[in-house]
Amino acid sequence: MDKIRILIADDHAIVREGTRRFLEQEDDLDVIAEAADGEEAVKLSVSLKPDVVIMDISMPNVDGIEATKRIKQQVPSVTVLILSAYDDDQFVFSLLEAGAAGYLLKSVRGNELIDAIRAVNAGESVLHPSIARKVLNRFTESNNGDPRKQKAAEVLTDREIEVLQLATQGSSNQEIADKLFLSLRTVQSHLNHIFNKLQVSSRTEAVVRALKEGWVTLDS
Repeated sequence: MDKIRILIADDHAIVREGTRRFLEQEDDLDVIAEAADGEEAVKLSVSLKPDVVIMDISMPNVDGIEATKRIKQQVPSVTVLILSAYDDDQFVFSLLEAGAAGYLLKSVRGNELIDAIRAVNAGESVLHPSIARKVLNRFTESNNGDPRKQKAAEVLTDREIEVLQLATQGSSNQEIADKLFLSLRTVQSHLNHIFNKLQVSSRTEAVVRALKEGWVTLDS
């Protein structure tokens, strides 16, 4: 089994060291580097191409928002998981628009972080429960009917839209498979096609794009 290669970006050495020791107890996780600021996080992401970057927001030189934006622009395949003490709307929305695949608060338990790393690496959406709904509502509201927006049918197939609609409502891959009477592998294949077409690397990014375009809604 290939290990998930992880970069930890946080300006507090003790946080990086503690997180590293905890994660490396897991057989499938491998911390390949640490960064003390956003600029270093970008450089290491470009050179090492980790699978997942665990990113703090408040860092010197380049903050987590700008670092996430640069990483997603330069190495789109890298998945960014935010781990922060802040849940302010402005940070959450800016980071998701920058391309973060997930957003957790530092109050989460260690096993929740481990589960989140595995989930975002598999393309799943990970948002702390306290912010998930307001985030999705925000991006739904930003859909202002701009006639220049592409129609869903111009980009995605009917089945891909169905899969994305269920993903928007928080259904897991298995739940999507059950509801659409598909195999889990087929759902994963549809999601991969969606990611490729939208040039994203996670369900969160795909859902944010679809909500902003008005292709899907939060209602069933």
